[in-house]
Amino acid sequence: MIEQTACWPSKGITLNVVDIPFIHYIEMEEKSSQLSLEYKNSVLNHVRTIHAAAQFALAETQSGIHLQNLFPELEGKVLPIIRDGQIKYKKPAKGKIFAFSSTEEEEVDRFESRLAKRGRVSLQIRVEIRDIDCILISEAIFTWFVQML
Repeated sequence: MIEQTACWPSKGITLNVVDIPFIHYIEMEEKSSQLSLEYKNSVLNHVRTIHAAAQFALAETQSGIHLQNLFPELEGKVLPIIRDGQIKYKKPAKGKIFAFSSTEEEEVDRFESRLAKRGRVSLQIRVEIRDIDCILISEAIFTWFVQML
C-alpha cells in the first residue's frame, strides 16, 4: 500500500517545474522563465525532426512556468494539475525550439475571483513553439485545474 503522502503533496511543499526529472532527462533549458529545447539525437523522431512528444513536454512545462509566474503568492498553497492539453503541429522542428506562453487578462481576473470564492478553478494557458527564425512550429492550449490545499 502506498502512503498517501507519496501521492499528494502536503501544505508548504513547493515545486519548480524545471526540477522534474523528465525535464532534466530531455535537457530543457530555462532562461528568464522561457524554455527551449536543443535539436539533438535524444529528442528526434524517425524523420530527424524534434519528436511530437518532446514538443508537447516543452509546451506543457512552459505552461507550468507561466502559471507559477502569474501567481507566485500561491506557491505552496495550491495543488495545480493539468486537466487537458491540446497541441497542433504546424511545421517540422529542424533546429532548436523555444516556448512562449500567454493568458488572456480576463482569464487571470476570473481565476483569482473563483479561487477566492470556491477554493478551486481552471485556467487556460496558450503556448507557441517557435524555432530560431521565429517560425511557428506548434501551438497548444493547456487547462490547469488549481485547488487550494
